Amino acid sequence: ERLVVTGRAGWMGMGRGAGRSALGFWPTLAFLLCSFPAATSPCKILKCNSEFWSATSGSHAPASDDTPEFCAALRSYALCTRRTARTCRGDLAYHSAVHGIEDLMSQHNCSKDGPTSQPRLRTLPPAGDSQERSDSPEICHYEKSFHKHSATPNYTHCGLFGDPHLRTFTDRFQTCKVQGAWPLIDNNYLNVQVTNTPVLPGSAATATSKLTIIFKNFQECVDQKVYQAEMDELPAAFVDGSKNGGDKHGANSLKITEKVSGQHVEIQAKYIGTTIVVRQVGRYLTFAVRMPEEVVNAVEDWDSQGLYLCLRGCPLNQQIDFQAFHTNAEGTGARRLAAASPAPTAPETFPYETAVAKCKEKLPVEDLYYQACVFDLLTTGDVNFTLAAYYALEDVKMLHSNKDKLHLYERTRDLPGRAAAGLPLAPRPLLGALVPLLALLPVFC
Repeated sequence: ERLVVTGRAGWMGMGRGAGRSALGFWPTLAFLLCSFPAATSPCKILKCNSEFWSATSGSHAPASDDTPEFCAALRSYALCTRRTARTCRGDLAYHSAVHGIEDLMSQHNCSKDGPTSQPRLRTLPPAGDSQERSDSPEICHYEKSFHKHSATPNYTHCGLFGDPHLRTFTDRFQTCKVQGAWPLIDNNYLNVQVTNTPVLPGSAATATSKLTIIFKNFQECVDQKVYQAEMDELPAAFVDGSKNGGDKHGANSLKITEKVSGQHVEIQAKYIGTTIVVRQVGRYLTFAVRMPEEVVNAVEDWDSQGLYLCLRGCPLNQQIDFQAFHTNAEGTGARRLAAASPAPTAPETFPYETAVAKCKEKLPVEDLYYQACVFDLLTTGDVNFTLAAYYALEDVKMLHSNKDKLHLYERTRDLPGRAAAGLPLAPRPLLGALVPLLALLPVFC
């Protein structure tokens, strides 16, 4: 399915055959639209979406979209949107849902008056059932099914943290602007999208405030599942309330585990050999994933993956260029440059020496994670970014398959023409440029 939806036509174009349009459009629509509302929005459209999805999917779904039960689910959906209308003015997901409900009710000849359905609660796996069922299909275990007759798969890692710093599947390390909604992963098995918002109003510094993950329907293993986290809301369940892959035989090959309440969640997708770690550190989110190369590269249309950040890195115009201001800014103190900058700055920034000392406490190796920590303290004034860098490195230690690449020392940035031509990427040393960059950052953001 393509992630392309435009107004009402998008709703009607996402169906999988006549009579099942509601089930076909929703997973893709959810991924595309869930990232648009503001991170602190009181709009409850996501709750309405997940209740409708629960009522029309899985083993309790109506036999046909033209049954009275389907119309009842639509009426419940419409009622839910009316109840949240006052808080959802101007919300793209809300208005798309309202238009979509109208179209579906018209298409299936549903009356606006009539009974409504109660939200269906998913049956969760029994307590203590932490393993896949013993009779779970072999295809629901990646290493057993895909590599029975070949070597152990090569696992790769991608991570996003801080203001924000990106480590790609190919171990390129970049600091990017990427304000707003951006796709981290978009392949045949799952989609991941993040929303980055300014740390302070008008600030050039941004951090991840929302994360949406869609696990696509996969054979006998899992139903399509959506996970969403926001600032101050790190759930230990999918949006439909379930903690596993749904009603299929191999459902426990997809599981959510809460490691630390409200702070650390781990998602195991064993059917694709993938582990995802989501954390809330301070107010903001971090993301890390371990994924086999075969899954990383499972892309139908390679040319359309230009914004798949974990694979391609940040676009050139979103990367922060450390080399451009070497000449003009060399030797100028961060405090002096910051004072001269007209852009808003954090009200309580750290002196450079204090930032270095705080980062040294958690990150004794002066690698890029240490340097990212110093950078973030000077741009945000938020000491929690020290922990964001620390946990990002801890996740690398847990998820990266090559222990010789845990620490990176040179930041990479695409040069004009190189990325398009497929030429090697040029490394850029960071240490000499870090302090002058901080004050000039607003120019590039």
